[in-house]
Amino acid sequence: MKYSEAIKPISYLKAHASELIREVSESRQTMIITHNGEARVVLQDIHVYQEMLESLTMLKLLSQSSTSIDQGRYKPLRTAVEGLEQKRKTHKEK
Repeated sequence: MKYSEAIKPISYLKAHASELIREVSESRQTMIITHNGEARVVLQDIHVYQEMLESLTMLKLLSQSSTSIDQGRYKPLRTAVEGLEQKRKTHKEK
């Protein structure tokens, strides 16, 4: 869907709410709602929204990992696995 087709005024939303919700849900396209000629809100399918949040979370984790590596805050995989195995053994013994 082109952005020119995905922009609707709030009056259209008020008059066609069910139709817009169905369209957005089925097409998984985002709809921009304007108020007084300015873009104000976004109407988005819940699954698309959840996918976007998951993607942002992954990007944040990657950024934090990159920062940790740059700051030297990491350990080799073998060391990390050995530490986890030791914690598991200690926990089993209790």
